[in-house]
Amino acid sequence: MKSTLSIEIGGSSIAGVKPVNQDAFAAQIPKGQALDFKGVAVAIADGISSSRRSQEAAQLCVTQFITDYYSTPDTWNVNKSAARILTALNSWLHNENRKKTDDGLVCTLSTLVIKSCTAHLFHIGDSRIYRMHDGDFHCLTRDHVHGSRSENFLTRAMGIDSHLEVDYQTVDDLKVGDYFILSTDGLHNFVNESTICKMVSQAEDLVKAAEELAAMAVENGSDDNISCVILRIDSLPHEDVEEAHRRISKLVIPPVLEAGQSIDGFTVRRVLFSGTRSHVFLVEDQDKNQFALKMPSHGYRDEPEYLDGFLREEWIGTRLKHRNVMRIHARPENSPFMYHLCEYLGGQNLRQWMMDNPKPSLDEVRKIITEVVHALRYFQRNGMVHRDLKPENVIIDKFGQIKVIDFGTVAVEGLEDILSPIEETCPVGSVDYIAPEYLMGHKGTFQADLYSVAVMFYEMYVGQLPFELGNLRNKIPDNYNFWRYRSAKDYRVDAPKWLDIALEKATSPNPSYRHQAFSEFLADISSPNQTLMRRYESKPLIERNPIQFWKISSLLLFVSNLLLIYLLLNR
Repeated sequence: MKSTLSIEIGGSSIAGVKPVNQDAFAAQIPKGQALDFKGVAVAIADGISSSRRSQEAAQLCVTQFITDYYSTPDTWNVNKSAARILTALNSWLHNENRKKTDDGLVCTLSTLVIKSCTAHLFHIGDSRIYRMHDGDFHCLTRDHVHGSRSENFLTRAMGIDSHLEVDYQTVDDLKVGDYFILSTDGLHNFVNESTICKMVSQAEDLVKAAEELAAMAVENGSDDNISCVILRIDSLPHEDVEEAHRRISKLVIPPVLEAGQSIDGFTVRRVLFSGTRSHVFLVEDQDKNQFALKMPSHGYRDEPEYLDGFLREEWIGTRLKHRNVMRIHARPENSPFMYHLCEYLGGQNLRQWMMDNPKPSLDEVRKIITEVVHALRYFQRNGMVHRDLKPENVIIDKFGQIKVIDFGTVAVEGLEDILSPIEETCPVGSVDYIAPEYLMGHKGTFQADLYSVAVMFYEMYVGQLPFELGNLRNKIPDNYNFWRYRSAKDYRVDAPKWLDIALEKATSPNPSYRHQAFSEFLADISSPNQTLMRRYESKPLIERNPIQFWKISSLLLFVSNLLLIYLLLNR
């Protein structure tokens, strides 16, 4: 059986010799899928003594961080989720402080998130996070203070500046039996590290151990609030390839269905598609609601990489809600079968549309591509890259609505935080539309999707592809010089030059030369980008139009040879 993440947490926070406790801590160990996709979160904060409202700031920061973290999309990775939350929290505190300067909402904040087999640390101020690993006890954070221990001030804290600088690090060599200790300076300034290490390692009850450490700090003369949180890792999620295959194989691939047959209460009305990788059927439920039921082919029953992608597609599709993205509905909860229940779209894919519209207007193409880009921006906001954009994966449904489909190869930030033994063995995507960086072995960003959608725009508008690629699958290039852009005007003389230049930029083999945002691409295909035009015109002819350059060069060479022959004959 696959082991799961199991963590025990104990903590204590006391006022000490002070009348009010301005420290705060919070922790949450979720259950079910939240434990897999979000992990365990702990936060500790210490309010500054000079402000009466710092207690409010500390409590707000720890509780809001925990609450908001578990409210962020599962598709976001830990870093993105925490960064958004911390930035928003700091902005709110800073704006409140600008209204009233005598009692500032200011505090330190140190947070720890353990997701899968990795610990993520976010730190601002002089609270600390320690780790005890294989008998070694050391501090993972650095104090953001200036001055001596007896007289210092914070150089970083929540709420003191509009710009928040956070220390972020990951620890990925976690082991069962590791401890993490979060503390405020009322503890670690008065109890040495060797004592903390000894008491934690001997603890049977983590709450009691935290209370004893706080009491020891008081005995040692602590003049501050005292807080301590101890976290112990009891088990880590681990799955080898065989376990992953068994997990995937728990669901049965149904036999190929025929019209009139039923599965889980859905009746097949007709076959929509039948291929080597998958089969798609139009089905109806008992209330006559129609769906597209997609199942993998039996030929892939022993291919865990493909089946893992198939299951991931369902997980992704059920979380996407956008008018330009196909919906995937949850299967019946106790179904033993592997299939997707998709939104039935009808209509035609973009490949069929191109066959029916061999020479469309610029406005027609732009209208369709703009809708595709809206879908891709939604993917981007949710920490996703589609990675397999092609005309077959864009549907114009029966109502004329544009829908992006097929999520089997979608890369998700949130899933990249989760350790998996099943890895991709080859670049994903279709040869004519795959971004060059994938073939170079690099990780793709939204700019990979931008490349694919720009290639589709080019093909829709001129009827050809912008590159002559040959047998790319069997001979992968080792640099970006392999891709040579062919001007759209070579195939369609009425293509505006400004559009051709914009498409050349969007399909640049090197992603650093492409547009830096989808909005820039949309702007450049809608109206001339004068800066881009001037930059193009300033290039030497050999760069702007190499074919024309060599034609002129050949003509000049031919004329010079004729002149030379004439001179030789008339000597």
